[in-house]
Amino acid sequence: MNPLSHPGGQQVPEKDVEKGGELKDTSINVTTFCSDNSGNTTKNSSNSSDQHDIPPTPVLLKGKLANWNAKVEAMAGLEARGITRVLPEEKHDGGLMGYLQMSALWFSMNLVATSIVTGSLGPLVFNLGWVDCVCIVIFVNALSSCGPSYIATFGPQSGNRTMILGRYFMGYWPSKITCLLNIINQVGWGIIGSIVAGQMFSAVNGSGLSIAVGCVISALCIGLIATFGIAILHTYERYAWIPQMFALLVLVGSAGHNFNTSLPSVGPAGAITANRCSFFALQFSNVIGFSPVGADFYVYYPTNTSRRLTFMMTWSGMWTSLIFVNLVGVGIGTGVATTPSWSDAYQTSSGALFLACYDGLGGFGGLCVIILALGSISNNAPTTYSAALSCQVFGRYAKAIPRWAWCLVLMLIELVCSVAGCDHLFNIFENFLPLMSYWISPWVTIVLEEHLLFHVLRRTPFDWAAWEDKKRLPIGIAALLSWLIGWAGAIVGMDQVWYKGPVAREIGGYGGDIGAWMSIGFACVVYPPLRYLELKKFGR
Repeated sequence: MNPLSHPGGQQVPEKDVEKGGELKDTSINVTTFCSDNSGNTTKNSSNSSDQHDIPPTPVLLKGKLANWNAKVEAMAGLEARGITRVLPEEKHDGGLMGYLQMSALWFSMNLVATSIVTGSLGPLVFNLGWVDCVCIVIFVNALSSCGPSYIATFGPQSGNRTMILGRYFMGYWPSKITCLLNIINQVGWGIIGSIVAGQMFSAVNGSGLSIAVGCVISALCIGLIATFGIAILHTYERYAWIPQMFALLVLVGSAGHNFNTSLPSVGPAGAITANRCSFFALQFSNVIGFSPVGADFYVYYPTNTSRRLTFMMTWSGMWTSLIFVNLVGVGIGTGVATTPSWSDAYQTSSGALFLACYDGLGGFGGLCVIILALGSISNNAPTTYSAALSCQVFGRYAKAIPRWAWCLVLMLIELVCSVAGCDHLFNIFENFLPLMSYWISPWVTIVLEEHLLFHVLRRTPFDWAAWEDKKRLPIGIAALLSWLIGWAGAIVGMDQVWYKGPVAREIGGYGGDIGAWMSIGFACVVYPPLRYLELKKFGR
């Protein structure tokens, strides 16, 4: 019996389809769930052969590779399961500890230095004052946390990973496009996390350790935790926030007197309005990017897990941690202009700036910076884990490559790219983050409308057993067209260094980023009629 007692912390179940072999009994009673308007759960069960999961067709590794893979998957604590659906009888008991673990997971994932850096961009890049930044940080985090929290509610209910769920909303083939973009998104965050950690390692060690070497250390740690899988991830996240919180409280105590809470926003009124929009968009992108991985960590929770509590525990864990670290970042950003040592450190790297915030604490301050640097594992190991699962969604040959092997491949990509881009961190933040929200925002919109309009209102349950059956999944024409139209909305509303949309140029007369909102609006309007026509024509 696995000693990890909470549902998310369990190792692979005894009936694991992939580790224990295919299920041969096709009479398994598979239960599907749907929610009515009141949030209650209705249940439909069937013993017929068309209701059970379709066993995956294995493409086995042969010879020495097969033997080596078997030895790796036999390692204690390593999750062998990939994207195969977790059946109701494979799930574990939840209870109070299971719900608390949900909140702890997301609290730990976001209580990291990367989120401090995004908060600091308000004063440093967008010339916004303390009040503007605080208002934006509080509201945007409360709003954007709803996306991942909502997607997370499908994990216990379906037993499917997030990008598998995408097949139910985008269709089997179109979902591969969003799957590719999700891999880019999560790997991009891994690269950013490695760079931030690398700069912090280098700042503490001075000339004895380059930023590139620090990036390598960080990427290896992220990849190691991600490779072991869900049990180690949940166990690590359950405790990782404690040293992070300690280091952050010390930072506030050490640097708080330099926070300039009277700093005003700088520039003409139109420019300030545009900068507010752009900073809001960047912060929104920071959080909404977790939506395509939201359900991945809850697939072992029982099917009767409360959707409302799942949403609230996920949302509260994200919102509280993000507000705290973002506000610390805003405070640091406001102090750079008035604190010469911080200004000099900012010109060097974000790691040097963190070290300067602990000025006067000597070696203890350096230790706190190292603790914050290790926080990149909390943030990026889960997303790298999810990106590896997304790699398996491309098809049966990609699925045949073990999840742990995909984790190693992605780790190498993050390692190489972080070393190559270690001197361009803030440019990556400005250009990469908003771009990711342009595809995620219409995707979440389509998920929301498909669920509420075409399943909840019509009381039509999802057929979670059809996760690999192209003939039972939606065609995806309506979703693909709506998603592309949403992209068109993003193009006219985006404000980037390399392109300004015609609508974005009019914001304040200077240009502000409203691409995410334009994409949501366009997709929201066109999807319902297109989906209605698709159902009328094809019936699915």
